[in-house]
Amino acid sequence: MISEPSDAGRQMEEPLVDSVRSALSSAIANHAPPVPEFPDTESRLAYLRWLGAMSERLRKKKPDWNVRREFLQTIWYESRRAGLDPALVLGLVQVESNFRKFAISSVGARGYMQVMPFWTRVLGDGDAGKLFHMQTNLRFGCVILRHYLDRERGDLFLALGRYNGSRGRAPYPNAVFGATRQWQG
Repeated sequence: MISEPSDAGRQMEEPLVDSVRSALSSAIANHAPPVPEFPDTESRLAYLRWLGAMSERLRKKKPDWNVRREFLQTIWYESRRAGLDPALVLGLVQVESNFRKFAISSVGARGYMQVMPFWTRVLGDGDAGKLFHMQTNLRFGCVILRHYLDRERGDLFLALGRYNGSRGRAPYPNAVFGATRQWQG
């Protein structure tokens, strides 16, 4: 378990080139519902096995089946949409908010993935209150992490540090890696 809370206080609003801002804005603006689609029966069965296993692990944090199912379905959808491992996103959510939808950090980061409000100005309509909407928060968080992962040329350690505002320091990425292991397989 994580002994120290994370602080995104050093995460900085960085200027984005127009092409990046446009791509990220487009990813955020697409409000397609998180309905999984499968190319074949085996893929659907693999998803259902994943959903069952993750549901059991998440039961203490989200006891209501419908809330838990919707949350996990959205995690799966948004993480895959952004090209991220769902276990990584679950680990990040565990570290950032401990699965609390209305979490607010001491520096104002919000929701499950502790998204800084400046991102709503950069990519959205500026309404930081939307960061408490589950799908919006997970979509923003996954798109932002994907952006940082691309910026760091695939180096997850550095991308996680950027996400948290602690680039180059080990405690935060190591906490996410540790939490991610609990959600694998």
